[in-house]
Amino acid sequence: MIRFYCPDIEKSQVLPESDSQHCARVLRMKPGTEIEVVDGLGNLFHCRLLTAHPHHCEVEILKRTPMPKSWACEITVAVAPTKHNDRMEWLTEKLVETGVDRIITVRCRRSERKDIKTERLEKIAVSAMKQSLKALLPEIPEITSFEKFVEDCSQKPDCVRKFIAYCDDTIERKLLAKEYQPGQDAIILIGPEGDFSTEEIQSALKAGFEPVSLGDNRLRTETAALMAANTCHIINQRYL
Repeated sequence: MIRFYCPDIEKSQVLPESDSQHCARVLRMKPGTEIEVVDGLGNLFHCRLLTAHPHHCEVEILKRTPMPKSWACEITVAVAPTKHNDRMEWLTEKLVETGVDRIITVRCRRSERKDIKTERLEKIAVSAMKQSLKALLPEIPEITSFEKFVEDCSQKPDCVRKFIAYCDDTIERKLLAKEYQPGQDAIILIGPEGDFSTEEIQSALKAGFEPVSLGDNRLRTETAALMAANTCHIINQRYL
């Protein structure tokens, strides 16, 4: 069954224009057709189409089903935006498919891209959420500076593990796969193509971040971010 997205479906019972156009104009659905709608908050709605208008498809909600996320902790991936937009878009798609609670872009000293189109990433995240049959849309806030991100994270409770992964082997690191424990909330910080500066690493360590490695291979930024999230999922799936 085709799945649509509407964050306020329970209140409005009207699909947004983009989904209405896809429903009425592309798929040519008719009134009476049953569809599925997710709100991005963890709920699936089984609906019946009342009107098939390309700007506002009205629906009747037949059933609401909670769809809790499949992972038992909170996973936040914070990453410096990649030089090429398509790589960041690919990463967003794969992180949503894999399952994360938050995707935060961080402006670092050596970042080759200082800004990011958050709206574009949100659209990709919505598409990936629907494609992977999820009902929870991760938070994707506006890009933040490294300094503000680290400061905000320093206020997190001690039960939240904060990791920074980098390539500089002159500063001792431990393997993320050995340090992360099942069920722990985690924030994983991944740097730009040129890696974090020494000053940034030291600043993060002072704020309670734990220095980690993802293995012996040198990975692209987007590969490292996806691997870090998957490491947490694999450990949780194996031991919880």
